[in-house]
Amino acid sequence: MEVRWDVFWIIMGSALLTFIPRVLPLMLFSKIQIPMWLLRWLEYVPVAVMAALIGQELFMADNQLVPITQNAALWAALPTIAVAIWTRSLLGTVLVGIVAMMILRYLMG
Repeated sequence: MEVRWDVFWIIMGSALLTFIPRVLPLMLFSKIQIPMWLLRWLEYVPVAVMAALIGQELFMADNQLVPITQNAALWAALPTIAVAIWTRSLLGTVLVGIVAMMILRYLMG
């Protein structure tokens, strides 16, 4: 089997580019003491990112705001969120979301 050096260097470069952003912060933050206010602030980053991703997916389509009456994703999200809060079951939440979306797409035609 012949080694294609261009593919090899692309793979090595990609590995390096994914390795650096993961290792560099670990090396940096393991050496310094992070202030408590920054730790408290960082706790909200995952929630904010998830809310931004979900919010955009629920309210926008083709870079335009979707009207509530035609927004199947938003209506399907309501029972899905309720099941997620009530049961804390990932499988149950996913199943309710899929079924709710199937029903709404069928009804909205």
